[in-house]
Amino acid sequence: MKAWVLEDINDIRLEEIDKPKAKEGHAIVKVASAGICGSDIARVYENGAHNMPLVIGHEFSGTVIDGDDKWKGSAVGVFPLIPCKKCEMCRQQKYEMCTDYNYLGSRCDGGFAKYVSVPLDNLIRLPQGVTADQAAMLEPMAVAVHAIRRATDNMRLPSQKKIAVSGLGTIGLLMIMFLIDGGYNNILAIGNKEYQKQMLDKCNLNNVEYINSDSISDKDKVDVYFDCVGNYQSILRGVRMLRGEGVHLAVGNPASDINFDKDTYWKILRKQLKIIGTWNSSFTHDEDDDWHYVLKRLSKGAIKPQTLITHTFELEKLKQGLEIMKNKTEGYVKIMIKP
Repeated sequence: MKAWVLEDINDIRLEEIDKPKAKEGHAIVKVASAGICGSDIARVYENGAHNMPLVIGHEFSGTVIDGDDKWKGSAVGVFPLIPCKKCEMCRQQKYEMCTDYNYLGSRCDGGFAKYVSVPLDNLIRLPQGVTADQAAMLEPMAVAVHAIRRATDNMRLPSQKKIAVSGLGTIGLLMIMFLIDGGYNNILAIGNKEYQKQMLDKCNLNNVEYINSDSISDKDKVDVYFDCVGNYQSILRGVRMLRGEGVHLAVGNPASDINFDKDTYWKILRKQLKIIGTWNSSFTHDEDDDWHYVLKRLSKGAIKPQTLITHTFELEKLKQGLEIMKNKTEGYVKIMIKP
């Protein structure tokens, strides 16, 4: 089968490799849609993967064609983190914090291929009406919901609270969608590109207040700040913007080392801020986990992630999508690959 194999940093190739075979406890998924994540750019061009050579890609959906008979023919989404089921966090079913996990697309072969071997425990069956493209975005949607739940009482927060979302890529825009769906209307969207403002309008998120990151003043104050950027400037901005007893959610992967200067640290102390980390998402097969919450809202048509898809390429043209994201040669949000 055809697959994109990361041989080494900055060396990704479309190759013919063996199609995976069904083994006990696994299903073979025929990939229908696979999204490129920002972490894939760092993986390909900067840091490499944990194990190479490796088929990358962790945001994907498809149809089960082999494996357990109960799953054959099912349209599925895929939770990419494969927990050890043995560590302390796994015993509490907090699998996102597993200390010895595997991961599709970064530690074992993932979704930029025709077929993928996936543990049965990592499958979620799709209800009728949910498309392959929507299902390929279950993972970033669940990440956004997980972050919101970390900041609120299970999506509930006093309506008068003002919320800022810094960084209007896929996660940031999905977060705004879920916040609005949850009943929050006092939202400040912080970006740095005109294209991001246009995406808010395209997604009918025009009741959100947009502000360029360069235009923020001391008068702009919020109660909850989601940092979806992961750099020092954005994190510092949140500390400055938060009111007393505000909540600062660290969502974005770090772009570099982040060090607090003395004045920033004093602000954290004197405002008695809560700095909260968030990682991945909750997938326990319970009806109230992040993935099931997302799927329910998706199946009701409350969330429309497909509006964020700006480019679609065949599998053979994956590299074109990677280079658009790496070089930022044109505006994009979610680039989808169709094997």
